[in-house]
Amino acid sequence: QVQLVESGGGLVQPGGSLRLSCAVSDSSLNIYMLGWYRQAPGKQRELAATITSGGSTNYADSVKGRFTISRDNAKNTVYLQMNSLRSEDTAVYFCKALVRGTWTLLEYWGQGTQVTVSS
Repeated sequence: QVQLVESGGGLVQPGGSLRLSCAVSDSSLNIYMLGWYRQAPGKQRELAATITSGGSTNYADSVKGRFTISRDNAKNTVYLQMNSLRSEDTAVYFCKALVRGTWTLLEYWGQGTQVTVSS
């Protein structure tokens, strides 16, 4: 059973920073992409940032210049450094892994971690 374990969420004031971590339990997986998605109350889940095994990154326009995604392949961990946080960044943040299967990509999700930006 593949598990994605997120940590690092919490309450922060506007303009503050947080760092999210997501560790993938199975180190034998052939991971193609790791990413962070978020879901605010009453809204659909949306992309925040992704990073491929080759290091290519993709960011939502709303977080460009403020968030940085990185990965440590040796630790099977992906990070999301969030700076200059705004109230609209408040959401549950989910980690996602796309894993190469025999014929297709397999999708795994973490349980989510709450990020609240408020004074």
